[in-house]
Amino acid sequence: MDHYDVIVLGVGSMGAAACNALADRGVSVLGLDTYTPGHAHGAHHGGTRIIRQSYFEDAAYVPLLRSSYAGFRRLEEESGRDLMTLCGGIYVGDPGSTTFAGSLAAAQEHGLDHEVLTAEQVHERFPSMTPAPDALALYEAAAGYVRPEETVVANAEVAARKGATLRFGEPVTWWGATPGGGVEVVTPQGRYGADRLVVSPGPWAPEVLADLQLPLSIERMVFHWFTPDTSTVPYERWSDAHHPVYIEQTHGNHQIYGFPMTDGPDGGFKLGFFRVGSPTTAATIDRVVREEENDRMLERARELFPLLGRPVVEAKTCLYSVTPDEHFVVGQHPGHPQVSVACGFSGHGFKFVPVIGEILADLATTGTTDHPVELFDPRRPVLAG
Repeated sequence: MDHYDVIVLGVGSMGAAACNALADRGVSVLGLDTYTPGHAHGAHHGGTRIIRQSYFEDAAYVPLLRSSYAGFRRLEEESGRDLMTLCGGIYVGDPGSTTFAGSLAAAQEHGLDHEVLTAEQVHERFPSMTPAPDALALYEAAAGYVRPEETVVANAEVAARKGATLRFGEPVTWWGATPGGGVEVVTPQGRYGADRLVVSPGPWAPEVLADLQLPLSIERMVFHWFTPDTSTVPYERWSDAHHPVYIEQTHGNHQIYGFPMTDGPDGGFKLGFFRVGSPTTAATIDRVVREEENDRMLERARELFPLLGRPVVEAKTCLYSVTPDEHFVVGQHPGHPQVSVACGFSGHGFKFVPVIGEILADLATTGTTDHPVELFDPRRPVLAG
């Protein structure tokens, strides 16, 4: 049986980053995954993910984001790939909304550069947008988007170059702690042993981490690319050269998020609902996007972008793994300290990929980390029931 210092189960968003961080430390690491890097079966496809610092979810995330930004730039240098584009970000809502007020609170608490704009100022600067008259917006220049598939591939490539052994097309059928304090992992191709295990299973967490009985909700989400009216507002004003990423929720309407046109004039204008999904599993998700889903999205989108229209350039599904408090699950397995887990990223985790990789490497090598991870404790009451 081949033996490694650390085995990483799941070489997706967080697992590939963990493999990279572990290999960088000279650790003997094996990564195992059912699929190939950048696949479309989980939660890391679709071309773009927002990255931002004025974090309305909780200001405690901001130090992690600063580390993550540095990690993306480092990965760009190591891989030679373009991964992060800072085109700015704008968060629009009524004055009491979490989207606006929470972003403002995080920016103020951490001294982040930002501007507060009225609805009229938003429209003047970004003519694609027509917010509600009483809406306010926080704009930050240090926001934009990252390329998820490229990031996963980059981490896998760099990890392999540093000495990691990565096996794709090799699903794990069983894993367990061994009496001596190590772990054993079984696949159709063989058995592997290690001193430590990192489990980063994405939307397969309910099955792979069944013993933890985590109250995760696996949700089918849809994102859409619509056609903007470029005769009224020219293409350049919809593109990432002049348009920010955005999040908007005003007077209790469903929160939406999205991106400028990042792939040329034929690529469409991408957006989606946040947390308006339907329960599913990774094995049973319905991948067909129906016309009524496009209709519903377009009707809501036009509340902010009245110049959006048809045809629908593209629509895709993805999977969210959502915890009851929407904070992540990152830490040591409560029953097996030689096992670290990372899951439940609740639709806002990808921007943290580099720093989560570092945290998982810390936990697998020293059992602790200097990064602030108290929010993510697998033993917190909301997860324990």
